[in-house]
Amino acid sequence: MQTKWYELEAFYDGACPLCLREVRLLKRLDRQDRIQFTDISSPGFRAEEYGKTQQQFMQEMHARLPDGSWVTGVEVFRRLYSAVGFGCLVWPSRLPGISHGLDYLYQIFAKKRLSLTGRCPNQGSHCTLSSQKSGVSS
Repeated sequence: MQTKWYELEAFYDGACPLCLREVRLLKRLDRQDRIQFTDISSPGFRAEEYGKTQQQFMQEMHARLPDGSWVTGVEVFRRLYSAVGFGCLVWPSRLPGISHGLDYLYQIFAKKRLSLTGRCPNQGSHCTLSSQKSGVSS
């Protein structure tokens, strides 16, 4: 039996409406089936099986490469869009001022993602994960 080879495995929060919208777009664009998508909000997902915590996966986007190494944040999106054929549009995001700006903006978004998507019980407070996967606590 042959194992399917993927260019990368992307870990996403399926309970996040914005994240889910982007994953659906990428799945449609992934005509050559190069990306494996893993929903970290799925009841069967176990972060510890990947040597990480649920909190780490929730803090920023993660992807695992075929050699077992990890990429996070904006680099994941660069690789996702390159995998679906948009490499020519990705390269400007690697330029020195643009790259730093995107990293900075992504970190702001990642920290506010739960409140931006209405999953923070107290909109004015700091939003963090509770012990349950889909829940949040302040």
